[in-house]
Amino acid sequence: MKGEPGADINSWVRDAVTRFEGPLTLYAARLLGDADRARDVVQDTFLKLCRQDDGEIRDRLAEWLFTVCRNRALDVLRKEGRMTRLSDEHTSVCASADPSPVDVLETRESAAQVLKELEGLPSNQREVIRLKFQNGFSYREISRISGHSVSNVGFLIHTGLKTIRRRLADGRPAGVQA
Repeated sequence: MKGEPGADINSWVRDAVTRFEGPLTLYAARLLGDADRARDVVQDTFLKLCRQDDGEIRDRLAEWLFTVCRNRALDVLRKEGRMTRLSDEHTSVCASADPSPVDVLETRESAAQVLKELEGLPSNQREVIRLKFQNGFSYREISRISGHSVSNVGFLIHTGLKTIRRRLADGRPAGVQA
């Protein structure tokens, strides 16, 4: 490290907090079903980051953070012995201000339907789908975060999306075309 001891690591950790605090908190909140506990888990994750050698994890920082966050959240769930879900109200998607009100309503209704169907999937499918589409991780990164094999990650995502598509198609009102 350059300069005075701790200067680079402080900057590195600050940058990581700025970049990943929001996505990690959202991820932990979805795993835990509680925003306050999620913030505690994310804080623990960044405290652990402070004790790491940045050279060892810099190239896989996002993956490392999400893995540590996931493991800490699962520890909390095991300790409590129960798992709770967020309500649809907490998981609804915010639409952009640019589209017309009709477009916004249609987008919200569609997103709510997808989220409702997502919540009906097994937890392992929900998790890998969120890591892929909400956090943008590759199958390999999801594999390392979740502990599933890369091929199993692909299978879980494929199966989950196929199930959501089928359920949405089956639930269409009469007369509505694909």
